[in-house]
Amino acid sequence: MAPRSPRPVAPPGSGNLRPRNATIKDVAREAGVSVATVSRVLNGKGPVSEAARARIRGVAERLRYSPHGAARSLITNRTAAIGVLLPDIHGEFFSELIRGIDLASRRRGYHLLVAGSHGDRAEVEAVLRATRGRVDGLIVMSPDLDAHTLRANLPETLPAVLLNCPGDGAFDSITIDNHGGARAMVRYLIGLGHRRIALVNGPVGNFDASERRRGYRDALCELPGGGSDDLEFEGDFSEEAGYRAGTRILALGKRPTAVFAANDGMAIGALSAFRDAGVRVPDDISLAGFDDIPISRFTAPTLSSVRVPIAELGALAITRLLHALETESRPERLHRTLATTPVFRQSCSPPRRAPGGAKSAAPGRTEASRTAAGSPAAGGSKRNGGPKGRHDGLQGRRP
Repeated sequence: MAPRSPRPVAPPGSGNLRPRNATIKDVAREAGVSVATVSRVLNGKGPVSEAARARIRGVAERLRYSPHGAARSLITNRTAAIGVLLPDIHGEFFSELIRGIDLASRRRGYHLLVAGSHGDRAEVEAVLRATRGRVDGLIVMSPDLDAHTLRANLPETLPAVLLNCPGDGAFDSITIDNHGGARAMVRYLIGLGHRRIALVNGPVGNFDASERRRGYRDALCELPGGGSDDLEFEGDFSEEAGYRAGTRILALGKRPTAVFAANDGMAIGALSAFRDAGVRVPDDISLAGFDDIPISRFTAPTLSSVRVPIAELGALAITRLLHALETESRPERLHRTLATTPVFRQSCSPPRRAPGGAKSAAPGRTEASRTAAGSPAAGGSKRNGGPKGRHDGLQGRRP
C-alpha cells in the first residue's frame, strides 16, 4: 500500500479543506530543510545561513506556524511563563506593579500568569501548588503569609522572589521601607505643629500595615507623652474602610488635627467622609496617605503621600527572577529594601490653632514648617527620606 500523503495545510476560511495547525515538519518540507534546521532558526540557536533563516521564517509566517508550547517545554524543561501571586489585582497599586513586571518580562520573552489570593490562606496554598510545572519562576506578594507556609508549598527547585513578605531568608526578597516612610510622614506632620495625629491602619497581621504602624508610633514617641491608642483605627486598605474610619474620627469628642492613613485608598475614603460632613482638608484637618498611587495627584486637594517605586519594585523582581533562571549555580540570596519618599502636597498644613489655643502662623512661615521642610526632626535623614520629599502639588510628576 502506498504511503498516505499528508493532509494539506489549509489557512482559515479555506472552503474545501478542513483547517489544521501547521507542524514543524510542514515548515521544513516547504522550506526544503531539515526539522533540526527549522528548530535552530525558531529557537535562535545554532549556525544557519542568513538566506536559509529568511526562507524558513517566511514559510513559518505564511503557514502561520506557532511552536507547540507543551512540546517545547518537554524539550527545554521551560514554560516561558512567570507566575505572579498578589493579595488582590484590583486598584492602582496592583495595576502599576503588574505593569512593571509585565514590561520587564516581555522584553525577555516571558508571559505572566497572574492570580489573586484575596487574603485567603487556603487560596494562597492552592495557587502555590497549582503553579508547579506550569511556570519557570514565581513572584509572591502576600504580606500576611508566613515563611513556613511558603516553604511547605514551594519546591526548592522553583526560583521565587518575595515582595513585602515576612520571609526568613530562604527565598530572594524585596521589600519597601514601610517603617521609614511612615515615620518620616508623621514627623512632617509633627513639624507642622500637629500633636493629635490619628492613624487609619491596614489589616491585622499584614506585614506592610504593621511596619507602617510601627513607623507612626516611633514618630509619636518623640513627642512629650507620646501617642494615644485611642487615635488608632483599624482598616483593610480599602476606600470603604477609610470612609468608615473618617466618620469615626469626626465623631470623637476631641478630634485630631491630622490623619495618617496607611495607604492612599483609605486616605481617599477618609477625604470623602470629611467632605460629606463639611469638614475641609487641610483647613479643618490635615490628611496624608501612603503609596503615592497616580490618582493622589488629582484629588481635591491633592494628597500628601509616601511615594513607593511601584513599577520599579515589579521590574526589579522579574530581573532578579530571570537572573536566577539563567544562572546554573544557585546564586546568593538577595534581600533588598527600596527607599520610600514623602511627597508633600495640598492636603497638609499647620493646624489652625496650635496646642494651648494660640493661632498658628501662616503655612511656610512657622519654625515648624521650616523644620518639616529640611531638618532631621521631620525625617530629614537619608534613612527616613525627609528632605527629598517634594511639594509638587498639581504639578507633581511621577519619576
